[in-house]
Amino acid sequence: MNLLIGFVFITTMYVGNRLGVRNIFFYAILGIGGVWTAFLLSGVHATIASVAAAFTIPAGVKIDENTFVTKIQNCLIRLKAIDPNGKPTLSEEQVHLLGRVRQSTNAAIPPLQQLEHAMHPFVVFVIVPVFALANAGVSLHVDTDSLFSTHIALGTGVGLLFGKFIGVVGATLLMVKLKIAAFPEGMTLKNFCGLGCLTSIGFTMSLFITSLAFSTPEHIVQAKIGIFIASILGGIAGYAVLRKGSGVCGKKPCGFARR
Repeated sequence: MNLLIGFVFITTMYVGNRLGVRNIFFYAILGIGGVWTAFLLSGVHATIASVAAAFTIPAGVKIDENTFVTKIQNCLIRLKAIDPNGKPTLSEEQVHLLGRVRQSTNAAIPPLQQLEHAMHPFVVFVIVPVFALANAGVSLHVDTDSLFSTHIALGTGVGLLFGKFIGVVGATLLMVKLKIAAFPEGMTLKNFCGLGCLTSIGFTMSLFITSLAFSTPEHIVQAKIGIFIASILGGIAGYAVLRKGSGVCGKKPCGFARR
């Protein structure tokens, strides 16, 4: 029964798409409160509901880029021609023009991308970390004495933090020096080193290799702790380097970027 209700919600979303409904709240409420919940209660994996619901969200624009630019320019010209009224509130004509700018902007952005953009911070900073920790299966009640009884945690952490950095950055610089490849335009050595630090962030493949390499539960936990520590330190280091955003040789890209 719950599965049937889920398909009813999917059909409703699809019909709304075909009728030209572009309100993101329409698809968000029906997709999460209807399709996802119904599939979850039915016992079917909720991921299937998410994929099915995503196919019903409009991915096209109502106006193309050139039309959008023309509309915005006309509104800005008219807005600039209006004399300021000297009040903190806008005039009726100003509100009308800004409303047209909002309508044109919404028409130029597909609802699918609007939802993706709105959910991106929540997904990246909340959903993904919780998902990674929940699927890692690491208990927070870890005996610190047994944690470092071997060098597994240290070796795993160092391998991720320094090994991946040396491998990625070193191999890339070698290919650049040998003229096999070239840095993208605008890329600096410092920014690339920042990206190299971010390569230490790894859960899926690292945890998979851990399950293959170790059979003892205690050793698996130690390796997972090393993975988490290296990922956190690599993320902090990468952020600190990329936040500055300037090359190690000043403002020039140190000769690695294409001219």
